[in-house]
Amino acid sequence: MKTVMITGCSSGFGLDSARYFLDQGWSVVATMREPDEALLPKSDRLQLLPLDVTDQQSIDNAVEKAGPIDALVNNAGIGWLAPFEATSAEVVRRIFQTNTFGTFEMIRAILPQMRDRKAGVIVNVSSSVTLKPLPLLSVYTASKMALNGYTECLALELEPLGIRTHLVLPGQAPATKFGSNAMASMADAADAPEVYKPFVEESLANLQENASREPTRPEQVVRAIWRAVTDTDAPLHIPAGDDAEALAA
Repeated sequence: MKTVMITGCSSGFGLDSARYFLDQGWSVVATMREPDEALLPKSDRLQLLPLDVTDQQSIDNAVEKAGPIDALVNNAGIGWLAPFEATSAEVVRRIFQTNTFGTFEMIRAILPQMRDRKAGVIVNVSSSVTLKPLPLLSVYTASKMALNGYTECLALELEPLGIRTHLVLPGQAPATKFGSNAMASMADAADAPEVYKPFVEESLANLQENASREPTRPEQVVRAIWRAVTDTDAPLHIPAGDDAEALAA
């Protein structure tokens, strides 16, 4: 029986993916900062573990408790929507610590066991904003662009060791908690210089209109993650959602 470890399972794509892999008969290690047993069905194939990807001790503890892992899905992330000038250095660091460096350290912790077995799959959940620039997303996009470049290079390093590496690129999905959190971050825009206000209002309206017209459905992202994990012929980049697929094409 195969085992997948998924980060960021408290909501959104991580939670939906954990449920889907359980339905497909996999063993699932579902991780989140504060585990909530009510979120997932009871199963002898489920481990629910606390994990903060910005805390090295938390990462080490979770990987040790998880045991042998066949696939790692790095899904934990922070959404952020605000002008760069209204985004503090502290927030920038927090976004990179979660979206980028947290993924780095999860992979560093899991690689030795995959390398010893000469087998394994690593899936990093990025974003379609890396395919087309959008306003108010400069810091978030930078964190995901760094993740993309890292993953592309890592795939070359790990292929000779029998380890597959993939990027899943979801489109806009405002219905998720992640999307809601990103929109909520606009409160910080109140600190932006007044000159930004008309542009922010127009950009927000456009983003919301586009997202409501062609939203990425959670099941599309889950299927993309499933494909990355199970299809040995899957490409390095896998767009998820109609808008992401259009951008990738």
